[in-house]
Amino acid sequence: MPPNSPVVADLAPSDPELTAYDEECVVTYLRLLDADADGADWREVSRIVLEIDPDREPERARRAFESHLARARWVARHGYRQLLRRGWPSHSA
Repeated sequence: MPPNSPVVADLAPSDPELTAYDEECVVTYLRLLDADADGADWREVSRIVLEIDPDREPERARRAFESHLARARWVARHGYRQLLRRGWPSHSA
């Protein structure tokens, strides 16, 4: 299983294929999608989910939030098929 709180990069991948980073961040992506569906403020989401303080690093926090939310949406629409083909989640966990 992926970690509940992986170290988040400044920018999420934009590859047309699922990456190892995506697999590590699946839980983060789900949390972002949930927060978005609930209408949560991006600053709160950045602070809690991405662990980037938007008061200290507003540009970095906003870029990370936007890129990871976009990637989460891509994974939800397209990338999940690749996860399933790979056998994720592992049944041995």
